[in-house]
Amino acid sequence: MAMAAGKAKADGAMDIKMFDVDGQLLRVGIRHGSSNRPPLMMFNGIGANLELAAPFMAALEDTTGIIFDVPGVGGSPNPIFPYRPSTLARLGKRLGEILGHDRLDISGVSWGGGLAQQFAFQYPSVCRKLILAATAPGITMVPGAPAVLSKMASPRRYTDPGYMRSIAAEIYGGDFRKDPTLINRHASAMKGASQYGYFLQLFAMSGWTSLPWLWMLRQPTLIMAGTDDPLVPVINARMLNTMIARSRLELLDDGHLFLVTKPKQSAEMIEAFLRE
Repeated sequence: MAMAAGKAKADGAMDIKMFDVDGQLLRVGIRHGSSNRPPLMMFNGIGANLELAAPFMAALEDTTGIIFDVPGVGGSPNPIFPYRPSTLARLGKRLGEILGHDRLDISGVSWGGGLAQQFAFQYPSVCRKLILAATAPGITMVPGAPAVLSKMASPRRYTDPGYMRSIAAEIYGGDFRKDPTLINRHASAMKGASQYGYFLQLFAMSGWTSLPWLWMLRQPTLIMAGTDDPLVPVINARMLNTMIARSRLELLDDGHLFLVTKPKQSAEMIEAFLRE
C-alpha cells in the first residue's frame, strides 16, 4: 500500500511515492503515460537512485514507466535480510500487482540488467517484453579493465560528486570522454547507496549467472549496448544476443550510460520496440 506521496513536478516527471511491499518499504517513481500497453518497469544500475533515470523517463512519449530504489539505495530503507536477484524480482512483481498490473514490460541497465533477466525467467507470464541495456549474463561476463572495475568496488562515486566527475570519462566512456560537463547533471541527481546497501547489491550478484537458462527466455528482447563501454564490453551484448532466441542487438555510438547521455534516442528506440 502507498505510505506517502510526492507530486509530479512537470509534464513527464515522475510521481514519487513510498510503498509497503510485503513488509519492505520501497521508494517508487512512476512516470504516467497514455498508452494501454503494459507499463515499463526499470531496474537501475548498482548504487543508483531512481532520480538518475529521470531524463530517460521524461523522454518517453506515451509509456508508463515504473522504477524503484532497491532496499538500501536512495530512499528505500535497508532490508532486514540480504537478498538475491530472485528476491528483488519477487518485489518487482508484487509492486506491479499493488499498482494494478499483471503484465509488465521489463528493462534493466547494467547491474539492473541481471535483475531484468531474472524477472523474465522467474515470471515468464508476467514479462511481456524485455530490454537489456549495457549489461551482461552475470559472473560469466567478459569483464572490463581491472583499473575500471576497481573503481566500482565502493559507492564513493555516488557519495562524492567531485570524485565522480574525475573518473566519469574513464569508467563510463562514450560521450563523457567528449564532453566532461555532461557528468554535472548526473552528479547533481545522485543520492546513492549506503555502504551497507552497496555491499548488499554486490553480494546479491555474487555467483549469479543467467547463462544456463538464457536459451529458455521466450520474450521478445531488445539488447542495447554502447560501442565504447569500459565497464561492460560490447562482447557481452553479443553473447546475450546469441543466447536469447527472440532477441535483437542495437549498438549506440556511446558508452555505458547512453540512457543518461542520449535519453531521447534511447527512449525512441525502446518505445518503437514496445509498440511492435
